Amino acid sequence: MANHWEIKLGEREISFEATDLAEQANGAFLMRTGDTVILVTSVISKNQGMNMGFFPLSVEYEERFYAAGKILGSRFVRREGRPADEAILTARVIDRAIRPLFNQKLAREVQVIATCLSWDGENDPDVLGLLGASASLSVSDIPWAGPIAGVRVGRVEGSFILNPTYEQRAKGDMDIVFAGVKEKDEFLVNMIEGSGKEISEEDFEKALQFARPFLLQLIEFQEKIQKQIGKEKTVIEEPAPDPELEKEVKNLMADKLEKALFQGDKKTRMASVDALKKEVLDALQETYKDDAKTKFAKGFFDSETDRIVHEAAIIKGKRVDDRKLDETRELSGSVALLPRTHGSGLFARGQTKTLSLLTLGAPGDSKILEGMEFIGKKRFLHHYNFPPYAPGETKPMRGPGRREIGHGMLVEKALLPVIPSIEKFPYTIRIVTEVVSSNGSTSMASVCSSSLALMDAGVPIASPVAGISVGLMSDQTGWKLLSDIQGPEDHHGDMDFKVAGTKKGITAIQLDVKVRGITEEIAKGALERAKNVRIKILDEVIANILPAPRPQLSPLAPKIFVLKINPEKIGLVIGSGGKTINKIIEDYGVEIDIDDTGEVFITGQDETKAKQASDLISNMVREVQIGDFFEGKVVKTTDFGAFVQLFPGQDGLVHISQLSDKRVGKVTDIVKTGDIIPVKVIGVDDQGKISLSFKDAKKQQEKNGGAKTN
Repeated sequence: MANHWEIKLGEREISFEATDLAEQANGAFLMRTGDTVILVTSVISKNQGMNMGFFPLSVEYEERFYAAGKILGSRFVRREGRPADEAILTARVIDRAIRPLFNQKLAREVQVIATCLSWDGENDPDVLGLLGASASLSVSDIPWAGPIAGVRVGRVEGSFILNPTYEQRAKGDMDIVFAGVKEKDEFLVNMIEGSGKEISEEDFEKALQFARPFLLQLIEFQEKIQKQIGKEKTVIEEPAPDPELEKEVKNLMADKLEKALFQGDKKTRMASVDALKKEVLDALQETYKDDAKTKFAKGFFDSETDRIVHEAAIIKGKRVDDRKLDETRELSGSVALLPRTHGSGLFARGQTKTLSLLTLGAPGDSKILEGMEFIGKKRFLHHYNFPPYAPGETKPMRGPGRREIGHGMLVEKALLPVIPSIEKFPYTIRIVTEVVSSNGSTSMASVCSSSLALMDAGVPIASPVAGISVGLMSDQTGWKLLSDIQGPEDHHGDMDFKVAGTKKGITAIQLDVKVRGITEEIAKGALERAKNVRIKILDEVIANILPAPRPQLSPLAPKIFVLKINPEKIGLVIGSGGKTINKIIEDYGVEIDIDDTGEVFITGQDETKAKQASDLISNMVREVQIGDFFEGKVVKTTDFGAFVQLFPGQDGLVHISQLSDKRVGKVTDIVKTGDIIPVKVIGVDDQGKISLSFKDAKKQQEKNGGAKTN
């Protein structure tokens, strides 16, 4: 078919179909691997918008429950609501890969929407969405400098796997999405999103080398499609250069801009730059009284700022706060800051400060996930908050946005490999990081403060984790790496390469670029630089504050007792209509979570009461053996004996002959309903009926000096 192409990568085929389903979109592709099918559309607004100071690109990833053959959502609505965090992360991955290839001066809105139409439970739609975005933009008339390619790399038992299945990813020790472009004959990386189980920098480089030929193959494949059906690109109207105005702006600034920029304190620097900008624009407005001239001057002022920051780093090895290129800002931290939290950690890197607060909860406090790709529970959560006061601004507060969700999940990925298993540590763990002061690299600071909070709470993590961001300044003359980037270096720089990990290796990695891409040499250098700083933070800061998790949990944390019972006896613990379990919860003030496998988790603030509830449930499901002793309650008397409750749901009979060594005329002469008496199990028949002896139990008690026998 003229509009259908297939490419085999590794063991799987990916099909690209230029579809007319969305015929009014500028570009549309149906992407398919196995039975996973995704529709990706690209549309540019018909009218030129106002210059908003940024490129108006929006990327959406839409999960549809029908794609997985599920009816989910609220029982009263039964339709998809706001995107799940996982869907937002997928949209961000696509956005971060395609955004650098647009002309940032484009003032027309562009929107890319990826909709998952079919999901086979084996092949992840996210890489298909990235490829579909590239294909739809490439063949459309939207001005875009693609194509790009993306692949996922996993590793199982030492062997790299291309676009692994969910099962392979769960078994593997790395899960990394690489995106890249081709510049003449050179391959450039332009986006990375991944996690690993303490993988080495060398292993990461090998993974990139493994992905490289497949990425080039995908780029060349799309180039052929573009040649066959690609439309002519729309020409972007840019304002013509105005050399006279540029010269006047330079004269007005003189050397004031460089002096304003190169100051250590963020507030002073921003105030100086803003004051100079206002001074220049006010002077031009007075001279020209022309809004177009003023807008041009504003853009030129920003480009001059960009140029000065770049040249200072590349030529002079100079940074805005006078640090060396490989030097970090002042590092510090502390723990146990708040009286009622289970754990807390503060980490400061210069004027960037993050405060992480940890809460331990019962297994039932875990987050219930109900999405297209996954239904289940999540017991480790990290949430990231970036209030407007952090960078010294005022803004409406409307809850977490995409940036907050993305940063929160990046930190979560970084910490997850060191979190103890539920078997070793049955708590639900939630960390909330408040960015209290921001001057760049807040997500990596959040990794450090969260590590401190975990250890402060006594969570037995395998190792502390630290993170750092490495930046880049590059031009035609060369490039320089910058350790621990801050404000202007992030805003005007060319790269934000975040790496988090332990002393042993990398646990999370993320790359964003503002240039077309970076070479493998730059990536390798950034990894080495990040490793050096990471080890420094772990050795010189975190180890000096808390070298290991506290040996005891916070006294404010709830206590959890874990039992393993026969799954067939779960119903006995729950009782008819939940009567039994609800009474235990009410009587002892505990939470009880029961897994289908028979694991029972009893959680309570009062350790004594939680232990009592645990003992009660243990007795309820206990397999009664001949010779066992119990303290039981007489629940009924008859002419032939007394029925004694050993534990809820289990009674036994003390025959009248087992009440005393002497002749007993009436049962009530010895015991009455409501009495608590010791009994010994002397028989269990084939139907589970239990015979008890009161007289044997009393004899045993007398031998023990009156002490209880169980």
